[in-house]
Amino acid sequence: MNRKASIMFRDKTKIAEYKKRHDELWPEMKRIIKEHGAHNYSIFVNKGTGELFAYLELDQENRWDEIGKTEICKKWWKYMKPLMKTNPDNGPVSVDLEEVFHLD
Repeated sequence: MNRKASIMFRDKTKIAEYKKRHDELWPEMKRIIKEHGAHNYSIFVNKGTGELFAYLELDQENRWDEIGKTEICKKWWKYMKPLMKTNPDNGPVSVDLEEVFHLD
């Protein structure tokens, strides 16, 4: 199992809308996340800065890298764009974090 963590950047004035959209995550988006090998996926927010911390566990990281090519993911990114800092393809700007410690 691979662990992955990253930071993303959301407009700090749109915390409630960001949470609402994730509370209502589309069933087809949930399915595609799981089909691409993700488990134990959580997103945390720093309300002061709007930074998001995402953590997930993956069966295979290369499968996860392919999720951005799916139509449903592209649709989700477009839907979330007004709330977040995004790349030209509408995917969220994110910074991958390197694991320096883990305790089972």
